[in-house]
Amino acid sequence: MIISKNWLNEWVDLSAFGTEKILKTLNSIGFEVDGFKEIKIPQNIVVGYVTSKDKHPDADKLNICQVDIGSEILQIVCGAKNVEAGQFVPVALIGAVMPNGLEIKKAKLRGVESCGMICSSTELGLAKTNDGIMVLDESIGKLELGKKIADFECFNDAIIEIDITANRGDANSINGIARELGVALDLNLKEITPYEDADNLPGIGRLISLRADEGLNSSVLYKAVGIKEKICENLLTSLRLALMDCKKTNNLERLLDYATYSTGVLFRAYDFDKLSVDERANFDIKKGKNEESIISSDGKILGVVGVYQSDFARISDDTKIAIIEASFSSPDVIAQTTALDKQMPRDEHLYRSSRGSEPFLAFGVEFLFRKFSTFKELALYGGVSQHVMKREQKMLNFSLAEIDKMIGQKIERNDILRILKKLGFEINFNQEAEIFNVKIPLFRHDIVNSHDVCEEIVRIVGIDNIASKPMKFSEENRLNNTYKRYKFALDLRKKSASAGFFESVHYVFDSADELKILGFTPCKAQIANPINNELNELRPTLINHLLSSAEKNIKNQKRSVKLFEYGAVFNQNGDQSSRFGFIHAGLLKEPSLVNGVKIAEVDFLSFANSIKNVIGEFELLKSDEIAYLSPFEQAKIYKNGVEIGYIGRLHVKFADLRDLPKTYLCEIYFDAINHEPIKAVPYSKFPSISRDLSLIVPSDMEFRLIKEAINELKIPTLKEFLPVDIYRSNELGKNVSLSVKFTFQDMNSSLTDDEVAVLMDKILAKLNEKLSVGIR
Repeated sequence: MIISKNWLNEWVDLSAFGTEKILKTLNSIGFEVDGFKEIKIPQNIVVGYVTSKDKHPDADKLNICQVDIGSEILQIVCGAKNVEAGQFVPVALIGAVMPNGLEIKKAKLRGVESCGMICSSTELGLAKTNDGIMVLDESIGKLELGKKIADFECFNDAIIEIDITANRGDANSINGIARELGVALDLNLKEITPYEDADNLPGIGRLISLRADEGLNSSVLYKAVGIKEKICENLLTSLRLALMDCKKTNNLERLLDYATYSTGVLFRAYDFDKLSVDERANFDIKKGKNEESIISSDGKILGVVGVYQSDFARISDDTKIAIIEASFSSPDVIAQTTALDKQMPRDEHLYRSSRGSEPFLAFGVEFLFRKFSTFKELALYGGVSQHVMKREQKMLNFSLAEIDKMIGQKIERNDILRILKKLGFEINFNQEAEIFNVKIPLFRHDIVNSHDVCEEIVRIVGIDNIASKPMKFSEENRLNNTYKRYKFALDLRKKSASAGFFESVHYVFDSADELKILGFTPCKAQIANPINNELNELRPTLINHLLSSAEKNIKNQKRSVKLFEYGAVFNQNGDQSSRFGFIHAGLLKEPSLVNGVKIAEVDFLSFANSIKNVIGEFELLKSDEIAYLSPFEQAKIYKNGVEIGYIGRLHVKFADLRDLPKTYLCEIYFDAINHEPIKAVPYSKFPSISRDLSLIVPSDMEFRLIKEAINELKIPTLKEFLPVDIYRSNELGKNVSLSVKFTFQDMNSSLTDDEVAVLMDKILAKLNEKLSVGIR
């Protein structure tokens, strides 16, 4: 947005402050200055009066003008089309150096002497107002022949370009910026005096009939103005319209844009003669499908409030009576309407209305008609026709201590009250409880909570005036259960990779058909819009994806496939949990020069040992419940007495369906694993002693029974015992010879052979007593 110091001075007195102070203040209160330019008119340019104009005898496009500058009459040759006798004009005298570096000298143009130059606005370094010279009038001040142009206040100006953030629609006007500067510099805004007593004006009631739906999200106000002849802009208005880059050619529309830029109120104009039926214009405002307010007249749509105006009924240079519309619409409704209806036309008002225009319409109309009252070409009508939307001001309650805590510094109560009142907030302060009860002004739709109010206070106080403090590391301890769970999962993934498994990642969706073949029940939580038919159900297991990945690897000539995955699964009710899945298909290792060519296939013990390297020691209990695993090679995995998963060989029929070789699977219930940190325990400094026993046991006896019997003895020095060999022969019949290795170690002393022999006798006696098992 482009503003000027002189323009701002009409709203708030900035005469005591230099340009640098204003720029610094704008930056400090949140309006970033993108650039500025100081207007400096050269000293040798004065007010002149064109007493006569004659055609140049040798040039059709040149005129010979006699220009009175008070002290003398100069002859100046001018080529501007709009130069006429009777005009006050800026005259550059001989010796003047123009802003572009051109030095004015006495010269002859086609044989005629010229002693100076009549200047255009651009030649003076101002915005372009027309295609010819700049004609002066008393809108810039009293005109005196010979007076320096630089002495006029409006030409001692600073043009400032600022960046307005999208949430600050209230600042998209000269009034809005003046209000902000007034707060920051502790100044009061100037009051707008009424243009005239409306009761003495012709009434608008006979011209306009207004009907509006209930519950509209917009306000509209209509007034009428009669146009007796073509409106002539004054110079100051033209310069400001050029500054704001107004491209419109109709002078009434240009004045409406001027009023919008000044006050923030949105204005449009309609041609009364195009709307009138029986000498009255009938306006109907109805609520659209997206809550927008649609304006129509006798069935013809005139536009949407804050979005666009249709070409029908626009004013033209022939308009005799114009209906002026001031409007406001909720920015939320504007955003919703334009987002949902991409085909709806839009015009320049959308920029302001979508950010929040000025809702106090009477304020803008008062300013506009005060401006109109200075034009003899206009006949004003009294009274208004309006519809005002019902809006309640938001209420916020917060304490002085709360504000101080958010800012990190104590701000005096009176300073807070002054700042908020000047910003338009209505405040009631409870001194006993030190509580602020604040009403948010209707033009500040971006204020929704106490933090926003705190931001307003900090803006005006100035962030540079808030004392810096060292950062305090007072955040909560991050070593919580979530972090521990993450680290434990990461640790297991690293161990899986170290054990030779490659990590794979799949979608949490799976194929319902493939899961049904494996025997899984569909999840009750259905996917409304699946990616495709192969990913149409929440997965209850990691196994199916691992099988598919293994199948692809085998078909790509891999002979040993070891994969793992960590991810989420969902039970029948849609409850989520986490699991680790493992698969090993084919050979134990890929053939190589080191391994040789003849490598054994993966077996249950080697696969289980790989899993052990990942999750640590565990126990296996026989199982035959999982349909897609071999009933002869499957088991449930237990750790510390808790079931944590299952392991087994893929059933042959499922392996054949996927063209897989011998394959083993394991799935660990991650949520069931105790991931408490490992605690270090003392170890013995004394040597251990090992003994082997070869036991004659029935071939169908589970080692679990032997283990339970020995554990009943609770021998403290027995560190571990493991089966190391099984021998079968015809001599043994239905029995087998099971070799078990026992390891003994004491914490306090070295064990003797005699002590170990006594312990071995106890073990043999217990096995014989409970299981009828003896040595071979």
